[in-house]
Amino acid sequence: MSTALDNPPGTTSVARGTPYRWRWIVLATILIAAPSIRAELGGSESAMQWMLAGYTLAFAIGLITFGRLGDLVGRRRLFVIGALGFTVASAVCGLATSPELLIGSRVAQGLLGAVMIPQGFAILKSIFPSEELGKAFAMFGPVMGLSAVAGPILAGVLIDANWFDAGWRTIFFINVPIGIAALVGAWKFMPEVKTPGASRLDTVGVLLVSLASGLLIYPLVQGRELGWPVWTILMLVSSIVVFALFGWRERRSGNPVIDPSLFRNRGYVAGLGVITTFFLAMNGFMLVFNLFTQLGLHYSPLKAGLAMVPFSLGIAIGAPLSGGLLAPKLGRKALQLGVAVMTVAMAGVWFTLHAYGDATTVWNLVPATLATGIGAGLVFAPLFDIILASIDDQAAGSASGVLTAMQQYGGAIGVAVIGTVFFQLLPAHAFLGATKTSVLVAIGLFVVSFAVTFALPKRARESAVSHG
Repeated sequence: MSTALDNPPGTTSVARGTPYRWRWIVLATILIAAPSIRAELGGSESAMQWMLAGYTLAFAIGLITFGRLGDLVGRRRLFVIGALGFTVASAVCGLATSPELLIGSRVAQGLLGAVMIPQGFAILKSIFPSEELGKAFAMFGPVMGLSAVAGPILAGVLIDANWFDAGWRTIFFINVPIGIAALVGAWKFMPEVKTPGASRLDTVGVLLVSLASGLLIYPLVQGRELGWPVWTILMLVSSIVVFALFGWRERRSGNPVIDPSLFRNRGYVAGLGVITTFFLAMNGFMLVFNLFTQLGLHYSPLKAGLAMVPFSLGIAIGAPLSGGLLAPKLGRKALQLGVAVMTVAMAGVWFTLHAYGDATTVWNLVPATLATGIGAGLVFAPLFDIILASIDDQAAGSASGVLTAMQQYGGAIGVAVIGTVFFQLLPAHAFLGATKTSVLVAIGLFVVSFAVTFALPKRARESAVSHG
């Protein structure tokens, strides 16, 4: 089955395998949208909790479905719909006059972000030739990573600036011109990419995977805050049951939500394992680091965000280095080097805390956090390339949706697990002891992630032979 590239106005026909001439502008368009999609706002008490939880829930629930839907109805179409909707939802957030409207708009942002993100990955996969795909992901990886870290910093700066006396509303209003720029770029330069003759979407499968995702993510987001009541455990167990039902349904459906060929691809399956364990460890560490700086060192949210700047700089250094230089030469070893660097750097965080004790400052941690960021950057570019490079174009949207969903699942589980460890230890060990133990847990998870990398193909192209 081939993939159609229906060109936007002013472009010419694109044959599969021929470099799409607007591909770098399309990449820039997707990069423009990415930080806004990933940015999150802090707030107070239940409003803050539901602004974050509503966004995360909607985003995670929609990823798999909209990833597959892009294969069926067209990826540019969904990207434009998602970008337009996300821009409007951001404006509504900024204009909100009640907590209910603000929370509802955040849910809409999450759902529309889920419409957009898988299309971005899939379009990059379709328009870049194999020899350039790694370079594209080398640019995409650090932007996604940096946006997650830069969000709190940007929020603090905008709130402190208080432009036009708008306060926190500027955090949402700033998404509007960014969204408009993404819309213009997508409309003018992005090709339409879809699977000719694709079948309809399995509604029952959509409901099952959405329910399972909600049953998994909701208790992970809320459980730690509430002390893990019984209903949160029951929801987690129920999510396993519903995911199993979804798998049973997929094997018997003529129109599966997830393309079954994905799970016959050795590189893709191994990559999902790596990305899940990797983000489980990384998101858990980032939570503990922020808790330590804000609660242990009594930093303001802005100062705590600035403490993550070395990590951000490390990503900006490591990702282009990996995607442009190391990965083309070393393949899988570049990714393994990144995980190894992160593991050693995390050990550096532990030894720094151990050496300085309660007198630890962020300046003491700069070398270790910078090295941690470099390791993360080394991982981002080759990981995405290895996972998606071998996927057939007709399954690229589905593959991207599952990939991003697993990243969300891993991150949510990491925050829940390592966050629970931190707060369970806090009364007896104070902030320093709880942080050190939590860092050890993250190190253990990075070791697991490193072990799983050996199941990846040595180079991205090798996984193509594993298609079923």
